[in-house]
Amino acid sequence: MSLHSLLAANPFFYYANLDAATRFYTETLGLELVADFGIARTIRTSPTSFLTLMDIAHSLHSPDEPKAVTLAFVTEEVEGWYAHLQSQNVPIRHPLKSDRTKAHEGFVALDPAGYFLEFERFNPHPENERLLPQLAKIDPLITTTPDNLPLSATVLWLYYKEMAAAQHFLADQLGLEMVVDQGWAKVYAAGGTSFIGPVEAGVGLHPYAPDKLVTIGLITDDLPAWRAHLQAIPAFRLQTLDVEDVAGQLEFFYGFDPEDHYWEFEFYPAAPGNERMRDLLL
Repeated sequence: MSLHSLLAANPFFYYANLDAATRFYTETLGLELVADFGIARTIRTSPTSFLTLMDIAHSLHSPDEPKAVTLAFVTEEVEGWYAHLQSQNVPIRHPLKSDRTKAHEGFVALDPAGYFLEFERFNPHPENERLLPQLAKIDPLITTTPDNLPLSATVLWLYYKEMAAAQHFLADQLGLEMVVDQGWAKVYAAGGTSFIGPVEAGVGLHPYAPDKLVTIGLITDDLPAWRAHLQAIPAFRLQTLDVEDVAGQLEFFYGFDPEDHYWEFEFYPAAPGNERMRDLLL
């Protein structure tokens, strides 16, 4: 498969109080609600990346599964975001320690359910020489925060016990391009302004967890081709017999990677309710 058929990442986070989560992302972070399925709401997190907030009562997940995932918002205004979230009394897990000599810098906050949100800047550094030209081309998303703080991209950090197998799955089987190599963490382009970052569990922010309270969604304009491709890969354990449909608004299939991360491949057809999403993607 070629990367051009991937349009954006759309991970799913799970909540007992969906309304509170929606208020946090739309009001505190100043992000746009682009689709509302009732039990699930999709938020725009950068020019072409998304996050779906899901009512856990209507999911296949259990509330006691670890939130072994970090969503990083890539921004040049790390200091501005830090001041804003402090002013809103958002819990800070790891405080900001600015140092422009480092390859990257930032801080980690917590959303209402305790998911880790990292606000991160990638600095000029040999480690970032493939990523920075891509970031420089992006017209950032401007949020409705008081200072209209910008967001350029997202990195979904996932935690693996066997990094070699994770890299083989992402690079060789999904065909994603690695744009940053931090040694114990990598960054792969996943369409638009979306990136996927496998991390060695226990070295990064989370330990290894057999179960994870996250779904990795990837939006594509060629769902049948991706299904045929992944059906032929033993490392991807396909769970759907056919492409499924949600009220004519969403077509998808899903399966598990080598360490039981739940992946969903999605297509948004031309249907009522999908107008804004399709405007952003196509």
